[in-house]
Amino acid sequence: MKKYILYNPLAGNGSGRLQAKQLAERFGGDNLVLCDVREIENYGDFFAQLDQALDVIVCGGDGTLNRFVNDIRGLKIENPLYYFACGSGNDFLRDVEHDNGLVSLAPYLENLPTVSVQGKEYAFLNGVGYGIDGYCCEVGDKLRMQKPGEAINYTSIAIKGLLFHYKPVDATVIVDGKEYRFKKVWLAPTMNGRYYGGGMLPAPDQRRQDAKLSLMLFHGSGKLKTLLIFPSIFKGEHVKKVKNVTVLSGNEITVRYDEPRALQIDGETIVNVSEYTARK
Repeated sequence: MKKYILYNPLAGNGSGRLQAKQLAERFGGDNLVLCDVREIENYGDFFAQLDQALDVIVCGGDGTLNRFVNDIRGLKIENPLYYFACGSGNDFLRDVEHDNGLVSLAPYLENLPTVSVQGKEYAFLNGVGYGIDGYCCEVGDKLRMQKPGEAINYTSIAIKGLLFHYKPVDATVIVDGKEYRFKKVWLAPTMNGRYYGGGMLPAPDQRRQDAKLSLMLFHGSGKLKTLLIFPSIFKGEHVKKVKNVTVLSGNEITVRYDEPRALQIDGETIVNVSEYTARK
């Protein structure tokens, strides 16, 4: 029986189609149909013409998966859905059970959290990044347009941003109705999973099955101290720096900056954001 592979050719720094072909070869090739996600205008129509027994595999990165999840919101899909990670970060894959890279999606699509930004609502899988993480995605998007197919070094972007280009902001945070204020905020991500940014662990105790979301605030430090603490995020050890790192949990989280900054949702960038509200 046929399987459909929905691939994003732009994923993995432009290697999406190649990786989709390699996945097809792994499954035998003859009974697989490759579909470029950019050519699917309506997922309702797409799934309506499929036999419900056919497997559908989404092949791409975290951003591809985020777009797919939002494009199918409200649809009742009977087909078995799978995900194969071929992005540059693959944070969703790090955080879930998989069989040699293949993930059964259905368990992870139930009761997804949402985030409201600039009057629109989006579902998200991993996390919403606000601060220098959003800045890194914004710069990375610009570099990708200038040099298509070239690998983006987000660590280098972050370090240069910390030292020269990015300025922290003051923030007002509301968690389940309780208000907090923070000075010199560098990061304020709200997490559903544990990983984002290509292996960073902003909220190491957060689990997808939790009823609440975790907000991590990196605040109150100067450039050099921030640069010294920053690498510890990759092991989740930054949470020990309690003077500069605060973790809050709740069902509804609003973060409001006193100056707009870029925000990323599972790697998808939105610029000039003044606030967001995440709910679960």
